[in-house]
Formats: sequence, C-alpha cells, structure tokens
Amino acid sequence: MNVDIVDLRQFYHSRLGLAAEQAIGMALSAIWQPIANERLMGLGYALPYLDRFRTDTERSFAFMTAGQGAVSWPAGEPSAAALVFDEELPLPDAALDRILMVHSLEFAENPRETLKEMWRVLAPAGRLIIVVPNRRGIWARFDNTPFGAGRPYSRGQLTRLLRETNFTPGASGEALFFPPSKRRSILRLRNLMERIGRKAWPVFSGVIVVEAQKRLYQGLPVATRASRRVFVPVLAPQGVRAGRVTDIKAKMPVTGEAVVLDR
Repeated sequence: MNVDIVDLRQFYHSRLGLAAEQAIGMALSAIWQPIANERLMGLGYALPYLDRFRTDTERSFAFMTAGQGAVSWPAGEPSAAALVFDEELPLPDAALDRILMVHSLEFAENPRETLKEMWRVLAPAGRLIIVVPNRRGIWARFDNTPFGAGRPYSRGQLTRLLRETNFTPGASGEALFFPPSKRRSILRLRNLMERIGRKAWPVFSGVIVVEAQKRLYQGLPVATRASRRVFVPVLAPQGVRAGRVTDIKAKMPVTGEAVVLDR
C-alpha cells in the first residue's frame, strides 16, 4: 500500500516527522561521503534529505513514483521534480553518481526490477543509499507514520536483495530508536534514546540505512524491454459524447489518480 504525497508532506511538517527527519539525517551523514561534481537523484519522498545534501552536488533532482504523487521541489526555485514509474526512469544509462531511496523500495511493485533500474542509471562505481523500515522495529508496527506502511525489511533480506541485483552492500546505519509517539515527553528524550539505541539494541531500530556500490561484470547484450505501462489521463475521458453535465459526470472516473493499464 502506497502512502499519498499529501500524507507524506503532513508527516514531515509535524513535530514527530521533524524528529524522524533529524534522526535519519544523522544516520545518513555518518555514511555520506561527498563526491566531486556529483549527480544526485532522490527516489520516492526524499525531499527533506535532498535539502540537506544537495548544496554540495553538481545537480540534484527528485523523482517521485506514480503511486504516491508528486510536488514541486525545491521551494522558490525552478522545479527539479518529476513523476515517474520506478522501473522505467527517463534517464540514459550511467547518468547518476548517487541515488537516495526513501519511502520507495518498501512500496515497489517489483523490488528486483526497481533495483535493476537503479543499477542501469548509476555510473560505474556509483552508489545507492536506501532507507527502509526495519521489520523488527516498532515503527513498522504502527500505522500513524509512513514507516508503518509498505513492506519492511530485515538487514539480511535487504543485503540479499542488493547482491541479487548486482550491488555490493557497504556502510550501514540505523535510526529511529524512540517510539513513534507525538507526546512531548517522548520527543524531548529522543536524542538520548538514539544514542543509547545505537549502542544497546541496533537490531531494533525503526529504519535501516544501507549504502551499496554498483557492481560491474563483463558486459552482456540485453534485449530491450517493452514498457509494461500505459498511462491514460482520467480527466480527459475518450469516447464521451457531448451532452448534459450530469451524463458526462456519470461516465467519468470518481478518482483523481492516474489509470494504469497493463499491456
């Protein structure tokens, strides 16, 4: 189940969301090694973390998946965001130096195909950083945050998935050791809980952060894969004859989401 873009924005503007962003940002900073003239892409809802790291990059942009929706980013500047299908990114091969996936892999329809696409668009020695809910953590057990939706992973599951898609797992970290509570008394103690949790019970973190490097083998020819998706705009229904407004409304979809047809 995907989380809507509106819910994601509201969460990160809440007191609990800001605390979660700070904790995850610290875990990312511990493994984030700057790259000269870096081309950085965020996939999913990585906007709060892109704001933290994009100042040191040659260019940064955000791709948001069709199941979640998209918003303009960055604020007050020309938009560098786009709505995409995560298995077919509109990028050439080896176009990126680093990819940051947040609120992405746990919602992927086919995680292996998504990671294969990340491999395709990464340059040789490119790096992928993934933030996913920990299946052993308490955050995956409550649905009052985006980390309680989608498919959580254990560290072993994520490591196997990366190796199966030609990535070599490297540095890793943990975050969100405080409970997903909005109580002020809990949030005031979050920094202490994070420090103790990283030392005492890292296996029970709320999220797992893993960096992986693109692994290269001898080049083999790969058949071009036809797109499996056809997007039809639902607000421009075809085949509806002109008539009364009530007749047209009756034939239009009741949802504002894009209709996806499988070939």
